[in-house]
Amino acid sequence: MTVKNFQEKLNLSVINLANPNSEITDGYCCDLLSNAMVKVDEGCCWFTVIDNLNVIAIAVQTKCACVVLCENAKLDEHAKNKAKEHGVNILSTKDNAYSMAVKLGILLNK
Repeated sequence: MTVKNFQEKLNLSVINLANPNSEITDGYCCDLLSNAMVKVDEGCCWFTVIDNLNVIAIAVQTKCACVVLCENAKLDEHAKNKAKEHGVNILSTKDNAYSMAVKLGILLNK
């Protein structure tokens, strides 16, 4: 499923959609950055409430398909600019990471 399809099906807000055709193959929920650096893989949809520049750095390093900021977390302008600069897909939702992961699992038939 593409990031754009995922965003549309779940009516997620777009913070940055640089690569809407990136394929989501799996999901990961984590707010511990050191874990995310190791566990988030290419094609992963990462659910987190962390809303700072470190999220962008990890997304770039891991080549994840997108980051979903949960529970209305907001990126500051510097982080938004870095997401744009590095082509990182960032979505947001009011929902928590668990409920979003469940929804993604259903959509991916996992």
